[in-house]
Amino acid sequence: MLSTAMKEIVANSSAIRAMFEEGKRMAAIHGAENVYDFSLGNPNVAPPEKVKQAILEITNNENPVFLHGYMLNAGYPDVRKKISGFLNKRYDLSLSENNIVMTVGAAGAINVVLKTILNPGDEVIVFTPFFGEYRWYVKNFGGELVIIPNNKSGDFQPDLAELENALSPRTKAVIINTPNNPSGAVYSEETLKDLAAILDGYQKKSGTSIYLISDEPYREIVYDGIQVSYPAKFYKNTFTAYSYSKALSLPGERIGYLTAPDELDGFEEISQGLSVANRILGFVNSPSMFQRVAAECVDITVDVSIYEENRNILYENLSKMGYECLKPGGAFYLFPKAPGGDDVAFCNAAKEHRLLIVPGRAFGAPGYFRIAYCTKKETVQNSLNSFEKAIKG
Repeated sequence: MLSTAMKEIVANSSAIRAMFEEGKRMAAIHGAENVYDFSLGNPNVAPPEKVKQAILEITNNENPVFLHGYMLNAGYPDVRKKISGFLNKRYDLSLSENNIVMTVGAAGAINVVLKTILNPGDEVIVFTPFFGEYRWYVKNFGGELVIIPNNKSGDFQPDLAELENALSPRTKAVIINTPNNPSGAVYSEETLKDLAAILDGYQKKSGTSIYLISDEPYREIVYDGIQVSYPAKFYKNTFTAYSYSKALSLPGERIGYLTAPDELDGFEEISQGLSVANRILGFVNSPSMFQRVAAECVDITVDVSIYEENRNILYENLSKMGYECLKPGGAFYLFPKAPGGDDVAFCNAAKEHRLLIVPGRAFGAPGYFRIAYCTKKETVQNSLNSFEKAIKG
């Protein structure tokens, strides 16, 4: 029999995945070219050529016994050293391999951190809109999610006044995601510094430790010359969860890492906990071969201009049609207001026009819907007529 806890999770299963599966069903009926699937953030851009070259070289030259075997729970020391060196150079940090844990993507990194730091009843704060799976990640370890609603400015920057009101002796962590899924908003340096000051001030007043978890799979996917600030530079109690899923178009390889700087409160114990959590959560270690691939590709990214062109086509045309939307500075999502205000009703109606989009309430933001434009340009262009029909009802 299904457990009580799992029944709740199944009943509230990911709307994103459900829409993705609906897309597969509709494509079988109408043909994939006649279904405009914007449901899942599954990159359509090919990995850089260097990734392929690295795979071939590693496969041909590495001793297969070691390449496919176990390693330290935290990952290969030389891989972690190369990643820490890259981060130090790019962001003027002072990390070593001891500050890096190789993980099963950013999702694995977040779960490893939460397993390490949460006690039952501890609170974890998120800002809407947020990646919906955070709910279950926190619940996995007996934590309680505290949701701060979107500010009224429409820029999707976190509401820091409400953050101050939400902090309590039970607050253990705050999760941020910039560039943001689903809004595409990039948190400004001023916002991050102000957030750090609020957390620092509360820590000193309360005598507690509050950890910031910065979820950063979209760090390299930015437009218009926008610079993404590094939150750990402003707040010492910061874990960074990173994935190569988007930067290298490798979502199915499940390769990422987390950083835990020496300055973290309780670093020695936490460092040991992260390594053990990586094992006992069932990951054991991150994929061995793609640790090696990542080390060879730390300084490259996919062709972001492909996403930027899709963004521009959608944003400009949907705005003309009457959709209200923030122009995203990063990631590969648009997050317009749902015409009529009911996001679920609008997304269901959009299926009649073979549009697959995700209701905003899946991200804690009812009244909006998400478009994942990491798809073919032809799909974007061919979908415009359907978006126009959808807004007209």
